Amino acid sequence: MNWTRVLAGGVAAGIVINIADFVMHGTIMANTYMKYKQVFSQTPANPGWFVLIALCIGIASAILFGKTRGSWAAGWMGGATFGFFLGLVMMFPGFYNSLVIDGFPYYLCWCWGGITMIDSMLGGAVLGAIIKRT
Repeated sequence: MNWTRVLAGGVAAGIVINIADFVMHGTIMANTYMKYKQVFSQTPANPGWFVLIALCIGIASAILFGKTRGSWAAGWMGGATFGFFLGLVMMFPGFYNSLVIDGFPYYLCWCWGGITMIDSMLGGAVLGAIIKRT
């Protein structure tokens, strides 16, 4: 496993995931969140945390992808396929939100799950383009 490519891919995937999340949560879903002020009433977090977490997710995904690279097709399509399956794993814990957060609408679990799938597939495509099959 080429650690330089894995770390570079992880950082690049983390940046793509952060940008995609900003667009989807900050722009596309913003009006939906405004309807549920009772659910989303806490003080906003420091944006730096979002960047850090996206980078950590990108690097962790890159390590997993690098370790299993031979199982996926070459290029960005193999990475996107990896991202699809990773997204499935990451999507379902979000359904706890409607069970443990008072007033959290169930359909938002599906929205967040879809966003997770898009994030994972975009990040995976970046990884597939950067981390080559050997």
